[in-house]
Amino acid sequence: MKFSIITICYNPGPVLRSALESVLGQSYDGVEYLVVDGGSTDGTVEMLATLADTLPKIRFVSEPDDGLYDALNKGVAMATGDVIGFVHADDFLAHPDVLKNIAAKFEESGADAVYGDLQYVAQKESSEDDFKVIRHWVSGEYDRKNLKWGWMPPHPSLYLKRSVYQQAKMDNGEYFNTGFSCAADYDFMMRVLSKLDIAPVYHPEVLVKMRVGGVSNRSLKHILTKSLEDWHAIRCNRIGHAHTLVWKNLRKLKQFIPSAAKA
Repeated sequence: MKFSIITICYNPGPVLRSALESVLGQSYDGVEYLVVDGGSTDGTVEMLATLADTLPKIRFVSEPDDGLYDALNKGVAMATGDVIGFVHADDFLAHPDVLKNIAAKFEESGADAVYGDLQYVAQKESSEDDFKVIRHWVSGEYDRKNLKWGWMPPHPSLYLKRSVYQQAKMDNGEYFNTGFSCAADYDFMMRVLSKLDIAPVYHPEVLVKMRVGGVSNRSLKHILTKSLEDWHAIRCNRIGHAHTLVWKNLRKLKQFIPSAAKA
């Protein structure tokens, strides 16, 4: 089984190194690493070029794009692996055996999709390599009827066979709807999990750690925009109603419970 892992970035600064190292340090060998850069001017392109010269598993493109989801679409179109996953520029895989464990889950289950848990983390002042867990997202087992009650796995922990992306492709050729500014991943997962004949398998471990302050939660304005776009995705996919959006947000509260925030 071959993975295509996609990282998108634009002037990411030093945080990109954690993402790169977490993917390149995986114990699983069958990895194609694709980096889609939006035309960075902070030295990222030069660093990627140096890595690509020495590590054949890395391919990258650097050119202007039309935003986050346009870049994700480019990455998926570039992918040649059996399974596609994402490690965003300010995220990193939780440990070196993440992809090995996911591959084993695919093999033993025969599933088209595997997902796990996620932690939101903040860097501790005392160490550049030490992080405090802010939120601990335990996904739980998949049940399609829970979609209308706001359940959804964290997108960075979701690994799908490339064939699923082809099934989910929109008429305009997009995988992620670029009409959204911050909820196309939710729309995509709603489309895949509600309309395609797949049954995702839960792998109960933290697969990815995400730095707090992402696009969807960095300010009140973004939170409001995200809620409006989530509502649009809910209605477009005809899953649930107002209670779906309410419960989608209420489900986040337990992620802040300290006993759940395991390091």
